[in-house]
Amino acid sequence: MKTHKSFLLTGLLSVTLLGAAAATPDKPFVREGIWRGVFTLNESQVPFNFELKGKDPEHAVFTLLNGSRRDDFHVQRIGADSLFIKMNTYDAALVAKIEDDGKITGEYRSLVPNFRGNALPFSAEYGQNYRFAPPGTEAAPQHDISGKWDLTIYSKEPTPNRVGLLKQQGNKLTGVIMSVVGDSRELEGTVHGDEFELSGFTGPSPIYIKGKINDDKSLTGELSLGIYNNIKFDGSKNAGAELPDPYKLTFLKEGYKKLDFTLPDLDGKTVSLSDEKYKGKVVIVEIIGTWCPNCTDQTSFLSPWYNKNKDRGVEAIAIGFEQKDDLEYARYTLGKLKEKYNIQYDILFGGIADKKVASEKLPALNRMMAFPTTILIDRKGEVRQIHTGYTGEITGKYYQDYVAKWNKDLDELIAEK
Repeated sequence: MKTHKSFLLTGLLSVTLLGAAAATPDKPFVREGIWRGVFTLNESQVPFNFELKGKDPEHAVFTLLNGSRRDDFHVQRIGADSLFIKMNTYDAALVAKIEDDGKITGEYRSLVPNFRGNALPFSAEYGQNYRFAPPGTEAAPQHDISGKWDLTIYSKEPTPNRVGLLKQQGNKLTGVIMSVVGDSRELEGTVHGDEFELSGFTGPSPIYIKGKINDDKSLTGELSLGIYNNIKFDGSKNAGAELPDPYKLTFLKEGYKKLDFTLPDLDGKTVSLSDEKYKGKVVIVEIIGTWCPNCTDQTSFLSPWYNKNKDRGVEAIAIGFEQKDDLEYARYTLGKLKEKYNIQYDILFGGIADKKVASEKLPALNRMMAFPTTILIDRKGEVRQIHTGYTGEITGKYYQDYVAKWNKDLDELIAEK
């Protein structure tokens, strides 16, 4: 059976064969500076911006730019004119070729073994720092859509409304879309005439939003997440728009006070909440997946918090549900997560990334609604709080309120005898 490493090496070999037959070690590396890339997503052109620094592959850094957000990735040169940029903890990569005219062309590819997902083609041009249209070519905006928006989603399955937080300055538009599972991360775009566009690419599949501002100042549009997930929406400005309470969506079934599970860690050793290590401690359980951007954002919050507070009688456990039901694969993906975020608490493997499977592995819960889900357990081993999803720093007051409540609640739990 092939390991994940062997699949990765096979992928790297295929990149080499794309265009490096005439490799020469002294050929100049890709140009440093700002670039503008464009994905071809369905019939849409989805732009993204990035910066390349480093005159040689050993020191090269690829930085995705989304409003105020910056995400860094390592660049590998494969042969003379091919690049391989792994998306950090996400098992995907940009596989690209440096063309003779200096442009970069390639694909965004999944690296999950035996995954038959379609690749997203892209091209990139040096020295272009605009998002959707060169400055001065956009039509003057007819409206200012800054503010909070109640977004009604139209889907085959019943879907809760989303909330949009938008900020417009002239033609420039930035913002974030919040849902019960988390947020879109920061989006960047433009308002031109009575239309608007937003895009975001931070490592997972790109996001694209296109819409129209109607005469009554409402919005209509479509949200594209990756290749197949296209959702139509209507929007109305509403300063009081709110999502369902994230502390009430997932709860214990009647008759349960405790959570119980026995799952393997990354070395295959079984770990249970009933282990001596956790007795008498406050325990934080986070249910995550490395493929999930809100999960990695939540981990980037929890890991440093735990490292600072672990001597106060608190423990943490991450349960990862991954894109393959294979411990060796999970050892690779979750191991990358552990390394990147300096995780010093136990990481367990729950199985395939599926809400139904997660619900079966954690039968005390009414349902597994979202990755991530965070559970707080008191010193008696009883569940005291369950939070569905995660909203990051870009959500402003929502994030600040979450952090304030988190610290207050953990302080109280830790103080209990």
